Amino acid sequence: MNDATGPEQGPCTWPAEAGVALPGGPFGHLVTRVARLHRTAAGRALRETGLYPGQEIVLGHLWEAGRPVRQSELIKAVELDPSTVTKTLQRLEQAGHVSRTPDPADRRAVLVEATPLSCGLSRQVEAAWAGLEEYALAGLTPADRAELGRLLAAVEANLCDRVRGCPEQGEPQG
Repeated sequence: MNDATGPEQGPCTWPAEAGVALPGGPFGHLVTRVARLHRTAAGRALRETGLYPGQEIVLGHLWEAGRPVRQSELIKAVELDPSTVTKTLQRLEQAGHVSRTPDPADRRAVLVEATPLSCGLSRQVEAAWAGLEEYALAGLTPADRAELGRLLAAVEANLCDRVRGCPEQGEPQG
């Protein structure tokens, strides 16, 4: 047999260049690797707080709100799958960082609120993220940082147009 699926050709071909795992998408592969490394570094930076990556994002929304927030509102704000947010909230509640109560206006809805215990973590989280930012951007000039922010915002806008579901974006900090 000598067609594309025959033994001479093998079941698949992949014209990958050296160091590029996804032909036709080296930028996407780089973004994926950077995002994975950033998440790993965030986990290490957050280790002293006792939080796992993603938990600080949920807490940050609650800290910013400064009031009980409906769980459905929180899910929209953090742009995560409802089951992921539910599991995150369960873990944060077990650790004493959030409380969840039925909404008196609608008993089917749940209100989530940061506890005073969690508020003590806000400065640590801020410091962890500031340190991560400096480490990740080390060696980049202020102009490089501004350009990187501009370019990433443009890529984000392109992707948001494609998926038609992104919330409003703010200006990148740089």
